[in-house]
Amino acid sequence: MARQLPIRCWLALVLVLALAAGAGAQIRTGAWVDEVIVVEEVSSAAAITRLEVGEFDIYAFTISDPALLQRTEASPFLTYSRSFGSYNELTFNPYGPEFNDGRLNPFSVPRIREAMNWLIDRDHIVNEIMGGMAVPKFFPITAAFPDYARYADTARALELKYAHDRDRARAVITEEMEQLGAQLVNGVWHYKGSPVEIIALIRIEDERRIIGDYVSNLLENLGFVVNRLYRTAAEATPLWMTADPAEGRMHFYTGGWVTTAVDRDQATNFDFFYTPRGLASPLWQAYQPAPELDEVSDRLGRNDFTSIEERGELFRRALELALEDSVRVWLVDRLSFTPRRSDVVVTADLAAGVAGAQLWAPTLRRVDQAGGTVRIGLPSVLTEPWNPLGGTNWVYDSMLYRGTAENGIAFDPYTGLTYPWRIERAEVYVKEGLPVSKTLDWVDLHFVPEIQVPADAWIDWDPVAQRFITVGEKYPEGLTANLKSVAYYPADLFDKVKWHDGSPISVGDLVISLILEFDRANPASPVYDESAVPAHQSFLQTYRGARIASTDPLVIEYYSDAFGLDAEWSVTTLYPYYDFGPGAWHNLAVGLLAEANQETAFTSAKASQLGVDYLNMIAGETVGVLAKYLQQASAANYIPYAPTLGQYISADDARERWSNLSRWYQEKGHFWLGTGVFYLERAYPVEKTVHLKRFELHPDPANRWDIFAEPMIAEADVEGPARVTSGSQARFDVWVTFNGDPYPGNLISEVKYLVIDSRGQVALVGTADFIADGLYEVNLTPEQTRLLAAGSNRLEVVVVPIPVSIPTFASATFVTTP
Repeated sequence: MARQLPIRCWLALVLVLALAAGAGAQIRTGAWVDEVIVVEEVSSAAAITRLEVGEFDIYAFTISDPALLQRTEASPFLTYSRSFGSYNELTFNPYGPEFNDGRLNPFSVPRIREAMNWLIDRDHIVNEIMGGMAVPKFFPITAAFPDYARYADTARALELKYAHDRDRARAVITEEMEQLGAQLVNGVWHYKGSPVEIIALIRIEDERRIIGDYVSNLLENLGFVVNRLYRTAAEATPLWMTADPAEGRMHFYTGGWVTTAVDRDQATNFDFFYTPRGLASPLWQAYQPAPELDEVSDRLGRNDFTSIEERGELFRRALELALEDSVRVWLVDRLSFTPRRSDVVVTADLAAGVAGAQLWAPTLRRVDQAGGTVRIGLPSVLTEPWNPLGGTNWVYDSMLYRGTAENGIAFDPYTGLTYPWRIERAEVYVKEGLPVSKTLDWVDLHFVPEIQVPADAWIDWDPVAQRFITVGEKYPEGLTANLKSVAYYPADLFDKVKWHDGSPISVGDLVISLILEFDRANPASPVYDESAVPAHQSFLQTYRGARIASTDPLVIEYYSDAFGLDAEWSVTTLYPYYDFGPGAWHNLAVGLLAEANQETAFTSAKASQLGVDYLNMIAGETVGVLAKYLQQASAANYIPYAPTLGQYISADDARERWSNLSRWYQEKGHFWLGTGVFYLERAYPVEKTVHLKRFELHPDPANRWDIFAEPMIAEADVEGPARVTSGSQARFDVWVTFNGDPYPGNLISEVKYLVIDSRGQVALVGTADFIADGLYEVNLTPEQTRLLAAGSNRLEVVVVPIPVSIPTFASATFVTTP
């Protein structure tokens, strides 16, 4: 059944704001500010100083330093936003057991990687390194997001199993090292007569420098020789992300990640972090997960289940298998803040802060002011090349290219639900029995007995004939799907939405995105990329077709066996925003021509394979390569994939595109195009500076997204007896508040509890009873307390609010006596 919840009526608010502006008033469109200057500043402490003196307006980094938080809170000039979606881990190089030069890689052995979980004391990192601004992390899911709350009993049991145990770690590592043929000589591990050296690649911008030293010390105490390489983000990337793992340029890397939206469904994280399907980079392509982990990750990534219970079984097993594999060892979920000047307003995502927020650009402004310049500091600027198909994934880069872009739908920064952005509305049809629900009224959800895919839907691609293969051709007997989504674009889409070079968006911009999904993974294509194959194979397992139901207005039908738990997450729009930024058919085409002639490549993996430069569309030598192919494409009035795209792009359309892009390149010196509120004026790689300017042709009112109030993050406290007699009843009160007031009961999804007994095991799991707004009770029956061994127990409570997708945790201890 669909459920309706009391979420803000944003469309009504936008209408009120528009009416209040007055019929004759000129409404500002696009960005509130005129320009954004982005500058690199590695030091968070120095950034706070630069904020205080007015050199910066925002430092768009998620800081977890308690001293800097105190300094920010004490400053009359500064304020900040909190976020919960950044985290740190150790990324291991799994290649081996020997690198190409014969050196031993101990971390090629899964059991040695698994043992690192026991070796590392996460509580030490939380308390001594992070100053309490973090919580221990064991999994590729975030403790502050819904999936952890769903499976808290399994998660807590595994956290207890993998708690710090240095002796156990030493025993496992010693056993595996000896099986590899290594010997411990005078306290130092040797292999084939030489000391076993571990290359630790340590980031220096934040707490990861101290974490890297801490882990290095632990390994040295076990008998390894550790070579510590201290590097910035840009310096580290060629050693871990784009290098061939067989070269052994690092053994482990102190990684950091930011979730760029409140993730209501983190099931895809297993596939991303543990399998070659995650990224088309050399490191990911070296991953060899155990067959069961590969299967479970793949199924979760595709939502290959028919009930929440089946999903739960897969998810719980994935948590276990991920720890056994440990190609990544998770360390902490950071409790972070993003500082800014008090007169600056910007949307901050509860997961990703400002840097990862999808809507930072259209909401950035000064209080009671339109126009002007905002200066932003980042720890790293222009870390890796920009290109939409295989470019940089760094949060610092992606923040900036997201500022030049938009999408078919937008994420609520507090709940993770989606709203229409470029589309107008949607319909979702789901096979009866599948666990899908809806919250917001912009999408209509229907359950149906069967979904037949139309015979004229596109199901495959012929790279030689350059045309789609229809369902009727490939499956004459017919094809069914679990889900059908219908995205309705507004009637004035092609009149109002323009690329930054002035070209109106067209159907061809959307269709090429689906072509590239197939073409780049087919060996018969001139732009075949081997690193695109694993992700494409996973895509094919659920893809059941797409269809342009109408071009005026534009209506996109999409068929799949994959679905989201939320109907709002189940809508496919085909809007031309790729994994690494926006792309129009014509600026992508010059890159495709250059790659087909093997002068550059969209992915780092293919660039390394060909021995050519990794494509950068905004600066560097590959811009000159693109300019050469722009000239050729313009002279030929080239239409890529003409047998198909020629149906949607006329010769006049193409001529206009090439003219606009040629003028753009002459004026801006780069090939980056988006449809967002800012355009890229210029990138300065040497100076580590980026200049964004307001796109005056943007159609949306500047106040469109000025609608997000303060997030209602719950606070919780548990009160109850300090001593409980075994076999007696025990009652604990759970107080839930927001800003000191009782949290409304109709805005709480549930309050769960678990009891961890004196043996460190999860003994009891249940749901608290609602008593009144802000008050819940945990009632342990005599039968339940009789199960608890004598000693100290801990009652842990998980509060799951509705207005925000951030659960709140609280606990109390009590002693059980006979």
